[in-house]
Amino acid sequence: MQDIGAILDNRVLLVALVACFVAQALKLFIELIKNRKLNVRVLVTTGGMPSAHSALVTALAAGVGQTLGWASPDFALAAVFAIIVMYDAAGVRQAAGKQARILNQMIDELFHEKPDFSQDRLKELLGHTPVQVIAGSALGITISWLARALFIVNGQ
Repeated sequence: MQDIGAILDNRVLLVALVACFVAQALKLFIELIKNRKLNVRVLVTTGGMPSAHSALVTALAAGVGQTLGWASPDFALAAVFAIIVMYDAAGVRQAAGKQARILNQMIDELFHEKPDFSQDRLKELLGHTPVQVIAGSALGITISWLARALFIVNGQ
């Protein structure tokens, strides 16, 4: 049980998770403003503005850099991890979403007169635009810096 307590004392991890949750909450707020309806499904789906994945990994990397030093191997590892996650979100997953959209359209056109064809539609919103990734990254860094300032002010 001591290990669980140690995990909960890990400020870098907690701040990264807070950044992720804030990004997801912002998606709900943005969806509400954009479509004028409350869609709580955005809290658990991928894609959208801002990228929660980007917020998570950049807050993690910034926290590691602030805590262990910007020249530490730990920061290098966290930074490379963040770059890979953000590249995947804006590149590979976005391309997969575009392919899903095209395949869904093809299925709709080919089988529109066949009601017995009952395949589930492919999920189209998988990745992020570069702007969504940058916004998530900026959010993660901002939350990490604000948390660091809060910890310093509180003498922790």
